[in-house]
Amino acid sequence: MTKAKYKRVVLKISGEALQGRKPYGIDYDVMLSIAKEIKEVKALDVEIAIVIGGGNIFRGFQAATSKGMDRSIADYMGMLATVFNGLALQDALERIGVFTRVQTAIEMQALAEPYIRRRAIRHLEKKRVVIFVCGTGNPYFTTDTTAALRATEISADVILKATKVDGVYTKDPVKNKQARRYKEIRYLAVLKKSLKVMDATAVSLCMDNNLPIIVFNINKRGNIKKAVMGNNVGTLVH
Repeated sequence: MTKAKYKRVVLKISGEALQGRKPYGIDYDVMLSIAKEIKEVKALDVEIAIVIGGGNIFRGFQAATSKGMDRSIADYMGMLATVFNGLALQDALERIGVFTRVQTAIEMQALAEPYIRRRAIRHLEKKRVVIFVCGTGNPYFTTDTTAALRATEISADVILKATKVDGVYTKDPVKNKQARRYKEIRYLAVLKKSLKVMDATAVSLCMDNNLPIIVFNINKRGNIKKAVMGNNVGTLVH
């Protein structure tokens, strides 16, 4: 069997990646496709934890800035949106035979386990996929920061940041056709240039703990596996 470069990974999936071409909500064909890729990666004897966003359902920051909502309330609503996505992904994974546990930073016993670091690690050791929902459980922190925090806590080898673009660019590639994609870039360069990889808190946490980030396009089939194998895909932040 071909060996993966990374043994334990945190896969960060944005809510927008789950909506496909829909204006909002979940595209279940996209969800199932992602679930199948995760199963393929798991077959390489890779331990997988997933941090999932909720932007396809509700974005707390946008509601606070454009609609005048209280930021804390808006962020808590955004955390609840991640539960929708986490349970949907759990269902998709278990329908194809992947044992899964959902752990939440905000206690809701009827739906998911509370986040307990040692229990999460034990699930991974037992070859279960662990899905982290509700962010850090605190307002003002993004799910990117959650990914950096959880990856550090469980001693992951890498964060796989799955997005709708194929890496980190010098400028917004949608608005500027002259934008150039980085194959790799240093943490400090990301912070100094204010590149939209992850928020500054997440990047700083990864830098402090020497935790690499691979940014890649999740819409291209096979990219998760390529990233885990250490193939040249997307952008490496280190």
